[in-house]
Amino acid sequence: MKAFADIIEIGTPLLKRLGLSAISTARELCPGVKVLADTKTVDGGQFEADMVFGAGAAFMTVLSCASSATHDAVGRRAAAFGATVIVDTITETGKAELLPLNAVFPESFGYVAVHSPTDARLAGNTSTSHIDAVKKMHDRGFLVSLAGGIGPDTLEAVIAVEPEILVVGSAITESASPKEIARWIRDRLPNPGRGWPWDRR
Repeated sequence: MKAFADIIEIGTPLLKRLGLSAISTARELCPGVKVLADTKTVDGGQFEADMVFGAGAAFMTVLSCASSATHDAVGRRAAAFGATVIVDTITETGKAELLPLNAVFPESFGYVAVHSPTDARLAGNTSTSHIDAVKKMHDRGFLVSLAGGIGPDTLEAVIAVEPEILVVGSAITESASPKEIARWIRDRLPNPGRGWPWDRR
């Protein structure tokens, strides 16, 4: 994937199975590609941040429902490592407001993650509300990482709402030709490589 991806995600199940070695291995295999650790941190923020950033991750996820103390702890460690945090709204999926209207995050929090949970999709939920939510997050001034069911069937609708990050999982990992699917998606992105948090004016 290193020829096509700006970020390699170490998903939560992989992180639980292989631990920090999954991050260091990705860094070794793809030295020029940034690594995201999908920790979904909800507590122990400083400890988890030190572990994953120390292993070489450039990004980690923290649940939006975590306490402000956890957000602050992770934010401080991300700043110390020069890393970026993604606040994950998975626990709010399907709600009218994914984040409180007064939500404020540390400066090192670069994106809001909006997605359709895997279990919901496996249970037959075909809602595209997560795609529809991207504009709302943009209107509130957030950069967006969009995940869940992204692949050839949904790519046109996804491109139309212009999320800064597309997280593509099973469309690639469960494909008989993962390299070709990755290439196909990358070739259709109108502006690949845009939307880093440090691009914000």
